[in-house]
Amino acid sequence: MYLQNIKLWNFRRFGSDVEFDIENPNLNLNFTKGLNVIIGENDSGKTAIIDAIKLALKTHSYDYIRVEDKDFFSNSNRFRIELLFNGLIPDEAKNFTEWLGWNGIGENAEPYLKINYDVKRQGEKILPTDLKAGADEDGYQLTAEAREYLKATYLKPLRDAENELIAKRNSRLSQILLGDSAFKGKENDHELVIIFENLSKEIDKYFKGQFEVSTNNNEGEEVLFLPQEGKIIKNKIDGYIKDFYSNEYETEFIASSNDIKSILEKLTLFLKDELNPGLGTLNRLFMAAELLHLNKSNWSGLRLGLVEELEAHLHPQAQMQVIESLQKQNAIQLILTTHSPNLASKLKLENLIICNNGNAFPMGADYTKLNPADYKFLEKFLDTTKANLFFAKGIILVEGWAEEILIPSISKNIGVNLTEKGISIVNVGSLAYNRYANIFLRKQGPFMSIPIAILTDSDIREYQKVLIAGEAVYQKRDLATIQAETDQKIIELKAKSENNVLYFIAPNWTLEYSLFKSNSLTSTLQINAKSIHTGTDWETDFEKSLAEKLINKGLKKTEIAYRIANAIDEDLKNFEEKKIDAKTINIATNDEEDSINYLVKAINYVTGN
Repeated sequence: MYLQNIKLWNFRRFGSDVEFDIENPNLNLNFTKGLNVIIGENDSGKTAIIDAIKLALKTHSYDYIRVEDKDFFSNSNRFRIELLFNGLIPDEAKNFTEWLGWNGIGENAEPYLKINYDVKRQGEKILPTDLKAGADEDGYQLTAEAREYLKATYLKPLRDAENELIAKRNSRLSQILLGDSAFKGKENDHELVIIFENLSKEIDKYFKGQFEVSTNNNEGEEVLFLPQEGKIIKNKIDGYIKDFYSNEYETEFIASSNDIKSILEKLTLFLKDELNPGLGTLNRLFMAAELLHLNKSNWSGLRLGLVEELEAHLHPQAQMQVIESLQKQNAIQLILTTHSPNLASKLKLENLIICNNGNAFPMGADYTKLNPADYKFLEKFLDTTKANLFFAKGIILVEGWAEEILIPSISKNIGVNLTEKGISIVNVGSLAYNRYANIFLRKQGPFMSIPIAILTDSDIREYQKVLIAGEAVYQKRDLATIQAETDQKIIELKAKSENNVLYFIAPNWTLEYSLFKSNSLTSTLQINAKSIHTGTDWETDFEKSLAEKLINKGLKKTEIAYRIANAIDEDLKNFEEKKIDAKTINIATNDEEDSINYLVKAINYVTGN
């Protein structure tokens, strides 16, 4: 069995101010059978989803979980959590016979279990409620035994792995081992009990001076002797006891562990040959122990692990090793949260769930507009840098390094700090921006609201290369033809804009050509192009020389963009230090006719400016 769906009404950030409507949950989220990783910016609802599951199911580690006022959305007086479990095999279904619902009829009917946790409050008082299950809206109260089969395994974000693995009363390690078939049902006759009984006898002998120790003398002969230190200690205590009571009393040292639970509570788990393991090592040990628990063979209940901030105490390479291992787990279900682009880049896209604007969006093929080829492509090319897009409040997709370098400087110049706004610039390195944009487009509602700006060139050449008498000649194309083709290309590209994904197109051939045509940056472009390409004749006809280099792919775009960005940054710094007048700043922010204004519009769109 696995958790297929969660619905939330007025729980934490998933709520609304309209009247409670059982037909319209504030969150309706499907999970996959195996690995599910919830990502998104801070306060997007990741923890709320984990906590809702935990609140309804409780945990194997006996965490203290109770309803609080903060669990109610805003001023609402009712919240509801509904969980749907599917894939029940007969051995699991028998635990919930009277609460099951059925999909289909006859031999093809498959059981499902729907549970709900519906909580109300009156004023400041939260009314007691029980977990219920059943095919209808209300359901019937689950027994304590049935609830035991629904408990989840939970690893909190700032987990103290060392404390969970050391010997102590009711340690998590002892709970995990007690649930394993190696120990369950053998509380009093397990082999470890016999070992500890023998130990108790030897301890008793030691304190009575009867414990034999063998050693070799100077001649190499084995001799036995009886250490008396223990007996001396016992005699001293016995002397005090006789004074306190009478001569008939004496003490006895025993090993008190005579059942498997108390024995297991004395065990500590460490990594062999690691004398002082760090937090990362202990965290991986702890997760390994919990996987033992989730994969135990003698369990006919839910196998669900909830892990917050999987990356806790793990360096990037360790994060990738762990997530690769977890993706291989096919007998259990895992629901994780993370803030790590390293993990996001290593995951299959189908395993991701993006939290955004009071909703959560699975990335599986049933939901996005990605096609099978897109999934394969992104699995190869969605590296750590590009994976930042999953955590952003807005995204600018660009074709190359030049745009990626220039945009932050232009943004600061118009008074926008992209980092403060939570905006990611993702360099797709090609015209594959559609593959990335389709991550955020849904086949059906609810739709995502993360603003996605796609920056692209019109790619309508203003010059053409022709051969005359075997020699390459670069000719200016007809202006009316260029304008007509450019207008048509812009119309076609803008038509691809959909919902939150908008295209912003360079009104000229390329970014560099738009910089050349710009009212504000043409001189900066020309100065830097000349200083980089010193062997080029720029003076005769700069535009023609620029066109030649673009056609022959000889223009050092990245270096030019870097120098222009530095010039913009220097102007802004001098302006802030009152060394120059505002009119001398490179960017004409309000000039609609400026050929680089499409960059400014894209920045304003993703930042809500």
